[in-house]
Amino acid sequence: MDTRMRRWRGTAVVSWLGAPDMVPHAERPAGPHTVRMSRVAAGALVFSTSAAVLVLEILAVRLLAPYVGVTLETYTAIIGVVLAGISTGSWAGGRLADRLSPGRLLGPLLILGGAFALLVTPIVRVAGTVAHGGQAVAVLSLALAGFFAPAAVLSAVHPTVVKLQLADLHETGRVVGRLSAVATAGAILGTLVTGFLLVAALPVSRIVLGVGVVLVATGVVLSLRFRGGAGLPPGPLVLAVAAAVFGQLLGDPCQVQSPYFCARVERDPGRPSGRLLILDDLVHSYVDLRDPTRLEYDYVRELGGVLDAAGPARAPLEVLHVGGGGFTLPRYLAVSRPGSRSVVLELDPAIARLARERLGLVTGPDLRVELGDARLSLARQPAAGYDVVVGDAFGGRAVPWHLTTREFVAGVRRTLRPGGVYAVNLIDAPPLGFVRAEAATLRAAFRHVALVAPPDRLGARQAGNFVLLGSDAPLPLAAVQRAAARHGQPTGVLDGPALDRFIGRAEVLTDDHAPVDQLVSRRG
Repeated sequence: MDTRMRRWRGTAVVSWLGAPDMVPHAERPAGPHTVRMSRVAAGALVFSTSAAVLVLEILAVRLLAPYVGVTLETYTAIIGVVLAGISTGSWAGGRLADRLSPGRLLGPLLILGGAFALLVTPIVRVAGTVAHGGQAVAVLSLALAGFFAPAAVLSAVHPTVVKLQLADLHETGRVVGRLSAVATAGAILGTLVTGFLLVAALPVSRIVLGVGVVLVATGVVLSLRFRGGAGLPPGPLVLAVAAAVFGQLLGDPCQVQSPYFCARVERDPGRPSGRLLILDDLVHSYVDLRDPTRLEYDYVRELGGVLDAAGPARAPLEVLHVGGGGFTLPRYLAVSRPGSRSVVLELDPAIARLARERLGLVTGPDLRVELGDARLSLARQPAAGYDVVVGDAFGGRAVPWHLTTREFVAGVRRTLRPGGVYAVNLIDAPPLGFVRAEAATLRAAFRHVALVAPPDRLGARQAGNFVLLGSDAPLPLAAVQRAAARHGQPTGVLDGPALDRFIGRAEVLTDDHAPVDQLVSRRG
């Protein structure tokens, strides 16, 4: 019964692929395959399919980001799922190549792999509305739904081509080694070209569409070349066409798609001049186009309170902003302290352009944007050049780890004038492992450190934003609380022995060890 069922399943798969019927091993003719492929064509095929798998893997981060964010878990899930697909496809492809004519199998495999590639975008966009959020189950489920099938089918091409090239068992090592090397080279090139060129030049959905169309077209050519009168496999071909049409009907969640973010600006339905900047799956900034002094969120009010308390009222300040986003605080500073100078370190040129086009950002001598990684840009800033440094850079739900370490904080301290303040915004949830570790890191660098947040959060009872302050001079905490209260934000403070108890045994974050993604709790 089991043997008959396995034969029936195998026949069903073969029939759907449009491949010839299975031939028992004992009845196969001896000698080399009747269908031949040149070494150049074989190498080109394994090179291109391996490249396609890695192109999809690199793009997976950008496709998943609008729904689950970009965290270590996102990268881990994608890599694990694609590797599982490669492993499964290599094993299954080898078995199929032993049971079927490998030449006639190639065309259907390419068409089916292209069809699954074309399905990646619609599957992720539909499933992402259900499996959203940063939880590990959601991330893994979305990666599995979108990327396992194309990785598995395309990875089945390699053993099929190996089988086709093996005319003499004495050449097994040479053939397998050559094609494995070529496949690896394709994977490397696919990775480099995607990361350095394609993502910067084209929308991700167009790249995926291009990969799928090229794979399907190649499969059609191979089917016509090797299958003779068998014609094109109807099942994979219909799936490919349906996937291409379906993918074009779904809307893109991004207004701007950069190498770093899927970004969009939405109107505040309760305030005509209000705008929300959404990066991937999180609201990053609120901007009031008519009133730059309106600070919508609690942590922005607390940071605004720090700027209000840093020096005499209305006196201009020199402020370095690590992270631009909606540029809410630089615009606030320009109005609340006329003559102030802001330098903003922003990673993504697309975000700066979006802020200019839709969020009212006007740059000039008093508000300058420096593009690039903040860690590198910080090293170029003048020593003792700023009254305040504001840290508000995020990659997903966490501050990028290299902007949290003792070494980075030392760079911040170098840029501060005597008595200057470093104020950094963090996100965490109970038990606040990341906040405790970053507090320990600032305490190792500054003489005076305090944690500012709504009172419920300081009791480790609530998830949300926290603001850490560091300075070599006593912090104006009472003035910060009064200023935040003027913005409508009740604020609690932990400093001195209370902060020491809060930090407990938390370790200082360093360039050698900064597990930020693991410390940031996913609860709440």
